Amino acid sequence: MTSEPSALLALADEQYVLLVTTRRSGVDVATPVWVGRDGDSLVVTTARDAGKTKRIRYTPRVTLQACDRVGKPTPGAPVVEGHAIVDESPEGRERLVALFKKKYGAQYLAILGLQKLRGTTDRSVTLRITAPVAAGGHPAE
Repeated sequence: MTSEPSALLALADEQYVLLVTTRRSGVDVATPVWVGRDGDSLVVTTARDAGKTKRIRYTPRVTLQACDRVGKPTPGAPVVEGHAIVDESPEGRERLVALFKKKYGAQYLAILGLQKLRGTTDRSVTLRITAPVAAGGHPAE
């Protein structure tokens, strides 16, 4: 497992990553997600009331690994540690939408269209993932 910032940011080039969050009981939950890069962070979108959102609010430590659309890890892909926060700001959401429109194109536009039809556009949040910070205040290497 690695916690290097460069390894984390390299995951932005992947189509899907396996995001692993931890329940209060200590059980890990893996979910394949789309990912984008916003500066020194990776960003993921999810519902405000999704299980992964709740788990990240309790335990911000996550791991990520390149995977396919159903969550099967890419052979040889490293597992990368990260620190996640829930970003509910409109600015964070706008940046994520612009990134995902560019990266995922029609697929993401279809999802946005469905959210608009269902009236659920205000239920999404951005998960912002950075490299873990070591005790000295610098990214862990």
